[in-house]
Amino acid sequence: MNTALPISLVVLISGNGSNLQAIINQIESGRLNARIAAVISNRPDAFGLERARKHHIPAIGLDHKSYQKRTEFDQALQEAIEKYEPDIIILAGYMRILSAEFIIHFAPRLLNIHPSLLPKYPGLNTYQRALENGDRKHGVSIHIVTADLDSGPVILQGEFEITREDDIHSMQQKTHELEYQMYPLVIQWLSEKRLQLMLDGALFDNEKLQKPLLFNTL
Repeated sequence: MNTALPISLVVLISGNGSNLQAIINQIESGRLNARIAAVISNRPDAFGLERARKHHIPAIGLDHKSYQKRTEFDQALQEAIEKYEPDIIILAGYMRILSAEFIIHFAPRLLNIHPSLLPKYPGLNTYQRALENGDRKHGVSIHIVTADLDSGPVILQGEFEITREDDIHSMQQKTHELEYQMYPLVIQWLSEKRLQLMLDGALFDNEKLQKPLLFNTL
């Protein structure tokens, strides 16, 4: 029986919250020693907030359209997060670029999941770009958030083969299958202190990661 205190999370979302649901499921099944202190969305109508409420998790809609400047919104977001004193902030389908000031304030406690094998295809439309370039593989990266978009140290990657039959929809489905397993795994490593985040990378089992761990080989 795991008697260690659960790691405390604040999860940031913008939409459906399917990765959030995967984390909730793992927590409620007892396979993940974590506690979601709050879920915050920049879109008050995001369905992910309903998922949180259903599981009695504080759900906060903080409408970015109510703020004239990005820095003003990020300051309000920072204050909302700090009320819950999380160990880690999880970006799970959070679709706004964060200001450098916000990232520096919370570094290195910000994690993001991205649908490509970084450094390939930062930003949007990763499936389309992979298909147009004739790639044979695609996948998922979990990385520490830094001020440079999708460029922080990558902790874990999972990959799949792109077949002739694949399109954007099927690639998205394959990506989700990996994401729903990978994010809870990384959070569990943090809970067990096998994984430690640093400003310049991460330690895994007390050794500096020189390259991303590969989920498919674990």
